[in-house]
Amino acid sequence: MKVLVTGATGFVGARLTSALAQAGHEVRAMTRRPEAYEGAGVPVRGDVENPASLADALEGQEAAYYLIHSLDSADFTERDRRGAEAFADAACAAGIDQVVYLGGLGDEDDQLSEHLSSRREVEGILRARVPTTVLRAGIIIGDGGISWEILRQLVARLPVMVTPRWVQTRTQPIAIEDALAFLVGVLGRKEAIGEIYDIGGPEPLTYGEMLRVAGRMRGGVLRLIVPVPLLSPRLSSHWLRLVTDVDLSTLRSAGRWGVQREFRGGVAVGA
Repeated sequence: MKVLVTGATGFVGARLTSALAQAGHEVRAMTRRPEAYEGAGVPVRGDVENPASLADALEGQEAAYYLIHSLDSADFTERDRRGAEAFADAACAAGIDQVVYLGGLGDEDDQLSEHLSSRREVEGILRARVPTTVLRAGIIIGDGGISWEILRQLVARLPVMVTPRWVQTRTQPIAIEDALAFLVGVLGRKEAIGEIYDIGGPEPLTYGEMLRVAGRMRGGVLRLIVPVPLLSPRLSSHWLRLVTDVDLSTLRSAGRWGVQREFRGGVAVGA
């Protein structure tokens, strides 16, 4: 199939373009700087904040992956909304047969974080305007992913942690290889149109449990985790910044950070 990948230079997008090309698809990689692109597929200029650029990027394509979010800005909810609306309208006008969107896991009965609420809104925008398949994943384990880099550096540097309450939040981590298999696997499947799939891994774990497992497997010295109820999301981002070198500006407004590979397998792959 002829397929456009947005967010082609990101953690998931860069790996997805390669996986799609290896599966025999004709890949077009959308980026704001095609002259600097070095990944798989043919680069094309496009930016959801410049809707006029999307028509050329989508021209002649049969399917598209929407992997864009704006968590690096304080107004990410509004930017995500505008970007999704622009892309959905352009995809509809281009006659795209299928859009595949990677969202976030979260129980609808729970109070979703601002980040997950924005992901749900983007889902709704896409599904209302263009044939869409939604995959919802929790933390994706692999080198280069922000959540994995945080976990890796925490267990490598701290023998004892006084942590925010969200380390007790339960999620279902998934290895990047498994996430890619799902993303590639739904492409071109008519039965997947209009569907929402949770792709969490087989092990529901809290972030604290993941820290302990990662510590044991990566040779870290983590011995004790002490959750406290006093760290707000804003303070949590400052706490993480003190002990990691990951860019954490996106965590200030995201109160929280999913069937084949267990978490231990994903950690081993990310080693």
